[in-house]
Amino acid sequence: MAQTIFRRDYCLAACATALSLALTACAVNKQLIPTGGSRADGIVRMSYEYGGFENPKVDLQQGLSSAQQRCGAWGYSGAEPFGGGTRACTSFYQGTCNAWRVTVEYQCTGTPPASR
Repeated sequence: MAQTIFRRDYCLAACATALSLALTACAVNKQLIPTGGSRADGIVRMSYEYGGFENPKVDLQQGLSSAQQRCGAWGYSGAEPFGGGTRACTSFYQGTCNAWRVTVEYQCTGTPPASR
């Protein structure tokens, strides 16, 4: 009898541990990629997406470098982050969002290109 109780308690503890590990968000590296912007306004939008069980780790320096390259191609001398990012749900199921897109805007800096 005591052996049966021990096995049941052990099984419950093992199952609870496995469940908590399964529900823990996994750290995932994400890169900001260009998703929009305006050459005339000197704005570059960079985004990344992640799922409900992901804990995104974003290299903001990589995003800034990509935005600076885009601004440079437009004739500006640099870029800087423009405020905070925005998060929007991209996949909604049974009342719960299970995927998001985060977008960060960058303002191109320096002398704007001449109007054409």
